[in-house]
Amino acid sequence: MLLYVKIAFIENETAAFEFLQDRPEGFILRLIADLKLFSVPLVYLWKFTVIAFVIWVGCFMYGYRVTYAQCWGIVLTCEFIFLIPEVIKILWFMTVNTDPTLHDINAFYPLSLMHFFDYLAIDRKWAYPLRALNLFEIPYCIALVNGIHFYARKDKRVVWLIVVSSYVLIFFLWLCFYVIVYK
Repeated sequence: MLLYVKIAFIENETAAFEFLQDRPEGFILRLIADLKLFSVPLVYLWKFTVIAFVIWVGCFMYGYRVTYAQCWGIVLTCEFIFLIPEVIKILWFMTVNTDPTLHDINAFYPLSLMHFFDYLAIDRKWAYPLRALNLFEIPYCIALVNGIHFYARKDKRVVWLIVVSSYVLIFFLWLCFYVIVYK
């Protein structure tokens, strides 16, 4: 729903969309925006599945009896934290920056490292990692720890080791892989 609001009220209201509204290029831009609406649930389903698997393997390595379904539920619940920056982004472009460009929309991610760099000046391969490294990852990790602790009922220090050695490690490896293979 937030993606629909963002596309309908922010991206489709940019000057590029308004200029190309009656042209064939505008149709292509709208088609791409519509395809996003259908692909995002599949991408998130894949993301939840992979992260839950990584957490489940971490629990298994430390001898915790947490089922894969419980890990999937934990990840699904924790992902609600990442709705906060999307709401902030929507509110920002609807109230503060009411005439954004597509560049402004793509470059903006609240409380991320992207704010320390010029989106147009950096190499494109660094854009995603700089947006992904944000302060919302901290409460996400805390929520993962609390979720695993809820089901495992064991020492919280070990649960922190599980999250750091599974999710955080894989997250940083993913970002490194992304930077290496991006062309």
